[in-house]
Amino acid sequence: MVVFWLIAAGVLFVVEMMTLTFYLLWLSIGALAGGVLSLFVPDSILLQVVVGSLVALGLTLFSKPLVSKFRSSRGFKDTGTEIVGRQGVVIEPIEQGRYGQVKVGGDTWSASSDESLSKDELVRVVKRGTTIIEVERWGDMN
Repeated sequence: MVVFWLIAAGVLFVVEMMTLTFYLLWLSIGALAGGVLSLFVPDSILLQVVVGSLVALGLTLFSKPLVSKFRSSRGFKDTGTEIVGRQGVVIEPIEQGRYGQVKVGGDTWSASSDESLSKDELVRVVKRGTTIIEVERWGDMN
């Protein structure tokens, strides 16, 4: 059973590295806690699941106030919000209702737009979500 928990923790950790949300990190640590518990009580699968879930839930609930306090502290800069208004270039075409990719500075973002945009077209970032930006054609600025 330990192997199952370690595989789950590893997969969740790798996926977390791709999403950067921290929620999967907490689930990964919860799976790791379940794995450690399975070393001591290998026959109690329900207890392992409950402990793993409580660890993940606790980390999620207690990290929110810390992150909120950190974000509101003096001197904190969210580099993602600085992207709004910047110029980028389309590296994967964007069609209405579908995502493409835009390079802004040295970063590549998934992007959406109200209009179809072709590869190598210059765009301006209008809005930023968690992992997706909204762009418009560079010449369409109001």
